[in-house]
Amino acid sequence: MKFLIVFVALFALAVAAPAAEEAQILRSESDVGPEGFKYSWETSDGQSAQADGHLNNAGTENESLAVRGSFSFVADDGQTYTVNYIADENGFQPQGAHLPVAPEA
Repeated sequence: MKFLIVFVALFALAVAAPAAEEAQILRSESDVGPEGFKYSWETSDGQSAQADGHLNNAGTENESLAVRGSFSFVADDGQTYTVNYIADENGFQPQGAHLPVAPEA
């Protein structure tokens, strides 16, 4: 019975919480072709992303996609975090000032 009362109270708080304002799209661009793509976008809540990808060794058995890009967001602490990355045959390789770095081997 106590569980039910606590659950109902928490549910009531969740329902009564003010709804977050929806972000608006400020900019959105894209260009997609058979051997590559490029896109970028930005929203009113501080999020943004951009990427540029192309096909390496097109038409061969070693064909692979290589992407270079970044994304940014505003975290709960109010700071804007940015991640730059490369994604290719070597996997996803993110870099950012807030990301941990593995020690040298």
